[in-house]
Amino acid sequence: MITRNKGAEDVMPGESYIWQRVEQMAADIAGLYGFREIRFPTFEKTELFVRSVGETTDVVQKEMWTVKGRESSYTLRPEGTAGCMRAVLQNGLLNESLPQKLWYQISAFRHENVQKGRLWEFHQFGAEMVGAAAPSADAEVIAFARVLLDSLGLDDAKLHINSIGCPECRQAYYDKLREYFEPNKDKLCATCQSRLDKNPMRILDCKSAEDKAIAKDAPMITDYLCDECRAHFDELKALLDGMGIAYEVDQKIVRGLDYYTRTVFEFISDSIGAQSTILGGGRYDKLLGQMGGPETPALGFAMGMERVILAMKAAGFDFGEPSTCDLYIASMGDAEGHKAAILADALRKDGFRVETELCGRGFKAQMKYANKIRAKYLLVIGGSELETGKANIKNMKTGEQIPVDLEKDLAQAFMDTYVADRIDIECGDAE
Repeated sequence: MITRNKGAEDVMPGESYIWQRVEQMAADIAGLYGFREIRFPTFEKTELFVRSVGETTDVVQKEMWTVKGRESSYTLRPEGTAGCMRAVLQNGLLNESLPQKLWYQISAFRHENVQKGRLWEFHQFGAEMVGAAAPSADAEVIAFARVLLDSLGLDDAKLHINSIGCPECRQAYYDKLREYFEPNKDKLCATCQSRLDKNPMRILDCKSAEDKAIAKDAPMITDYLCDECRAHFDELKALLDGMGIAYEVDQKIVRGLDYYTRTVFEFISDSIGAQSTILGGGRYDKLLGQMGGPETPALGFAMGMERVILAMKAAGFDFGEPSTCDLYIASMGDAEGHKAAILADALRKDGFRVETELCGRGFKAQMKYANKIRAKYLLVIGGSELETGKANIKNMKTGEQIPVDLEKDLAQAFMDTYVADRIDIECGDAE
């Protein structure tokens, strides 16, 4: 038997309704903030990620899935922002009214160490805002993320924010970082030794325990912010305070991708054991210019679906129950089965979830199957029902039998029965 690849997961029908629920909740909240869905390819030219994500990042150096095609090198997307911004540029969205607010749900691929909530193929909900430079845009995107996590039952996730400045004010910071790390250069991992000259801030994002220890007392970027970056960060904090959004300034946050500028943020939860980032993002005002477009302010975030669902389960979130069969039509023979198929087809066209017997089960086995699929109602068609055109719809919860005429508008009769029953249940609950 061929089994699935390491680093990938199957989502069975008993779990898929949970994914659908989370995805729909995220899409609904995105709509409240004016975000619209965008879809873009699973793979892009490798150059896109090298130029945007950054050649000194772990993602580009160690984690990308790349193949050599006949004409070029192609890479399965390791994240969503680069592909989304490529689509924005190529399809002329910058010529439309700004800001452009976009959301997406994607699978992405990174060759990382497989562990709980971290896979080679993983899934993200992402949101991007293009064309807004003001701190109020940062506050809106963070507020969107906060409301989203709260609605998913993850109000314990703590917001950490930082500013990593702009390319101009970062130069003085890079000089200080090189001065700090130089005495311990030989103790750094080989990757970080190469980063020291090109992008020393990447060392702060290294996963090596030894490098983390060396970087523990490294200078902080916030001490080197230019006046504009400092004012932007101060205004963002004031807006978050005004919105009642709690946060912690965490100067260790630099994010793992080179395109970030100024604001970076993460929501961190300990619901799944060790502290884990379940949503992260920031501003990337230089990215569109680096990709060949006009320099345009932009920012966004991505939420890891696997980690979020694990955290929701750990927090005891009530996902409800999956949708079940509205009506199961049992049949006693071939002619009856023929009638059941016709009735089921008509009811499905009216929006009801209906199932009939397809595997040749006997009557008792059909009753067991109806219970197993948790059918709400049961309609039995035997010889007498077929002859008279009269039958009963049985409420599987109460046992009540409602007579129906199979030759008339069964959909309307079932709808009346179904709605009336739902009203009775609701009234009963209210009492």
